[in-house]
Amino acid sequence: MQSTSAAPLEKTPLNDAHRKLGARMVDFGGWDMPVEYSGIIAEHLAVRRAVGVFDVSHMGELEVRGPQALALVDLVTSNAAARLADGQAQYSGLLYPNGGFVDDILVHRFASDHFFLCVNASNQRKDYEWIAEQNRLDAEVEFASKKYVQIAIQGPRALATLGRLTETDLSSIRYYWFTRGEVSGAPAIIARTGYTGEDGFEIYVAPEEGERLWNVILDAGKDEGILPCGLGARNTLRLEATMALYGHEINESITPYEANLGWIVKLDKGDFIGRGALVQQKNEGLSRRLAGFEMRGRGIARDGYRVIAGGQDAGWVTSGSPAPLLQKNIGLCMLPVAHAAEDQPIEIEIRGRRVEAETVATPFYRRKK
Repeated sequence: MQSTSAAPLEKTPLNDAHRKLGARMVDFGGWDMPVEYSGIIAEHLAVRRAVGVFDVSHMGELEVRGPQALALVDLVTSNAAARLADGQAQYSGLLYPNGGFVDDILVHRFASDHFFLCVNASNQRKDYEWIAEQNRLDAEVEFASKKYVQIAIQGPRALATLGRLTETDLSSIRYYWFTRGEVSGAPAIIARTGYTGEDGFEIYVAPEEGERLWNVILDAGKDEGILPCGLGARNTLRLEATMALYGHEINESITPYEANLGWIVKLDKGDFIGRGALVQQKNEGLSRRLAGFEMRGRGIARDGYRVIAGGQDAGWVTSGSPAPLLQKNIGLCMLPVAHAAEDQPIEIEIRGRRVEAETVATPFYRRKK
């Protein structure tokens, strides 16, 4: 009988740097990634109070070019790419005809004939193939993930840290805008974006510059209290800030309206894939939607746990964990609309035991401007 072995894990160009720092590495969707270095709580609080740096090079990049690049991007995304100015970015949904998510993505506009898309790691090939399949226009779609290392510098001291390494006036880059520049001599795309709920930047550079820049950034942030941060803190930070995670709050059967992301749907922009289903859902009304909750009893809700409301099975936990800054156990769950309003008692089944919880307003955390 012929034996089979699992495919080797993908590695980012920063893999050696993580191991030198003693990171705890895990298999994350087929990638060998750091889950933590000094501990999730310490890393989480560093981002909230000072600055943290993340390797997010497992994320994918697609580039759309050509005379009808804008038309193609507007066709396949739910937000209004036509309303972007050069140098502006937006969060958007790449949707199926049923209104569910192929993926959630960041759309960056360099020009009307050049768009740069940042997509989720596990979806990058699927996203590329989906967009290419829809392309009947005078545009080219490039799978560009191998061309970039992506490093995120996040937290109230992110600007001070990155500012030591670039001549670019970072303070002039508004939230969800970007520019080309240099970081420590390396050509870079510098975007004021992030997935933590804090101010910060995501930079895209050539893979051969990745490890050097990672170390340079850590050195530049020493006086600011910088910590290298893993996927564990990235998850707790985005949950506190109530940012969706593909495969949890959103997937192929969950629509933007159900995920409280109606703001990324622009029905008035004209036709786009999924529009018909979303118009119908908006007209008929929602039967379910995402709700935030806090645990009132002792226990931590985890992804997939059953939610009971009104004594009946009502939904499931999409994400749950302790919130290090808030010092509460929090989560998000999908519930019937009747039970999804704030201040409603619910129960979470944890290892066969029903534990009291309550729906609450989100986001759980919002940074002070």
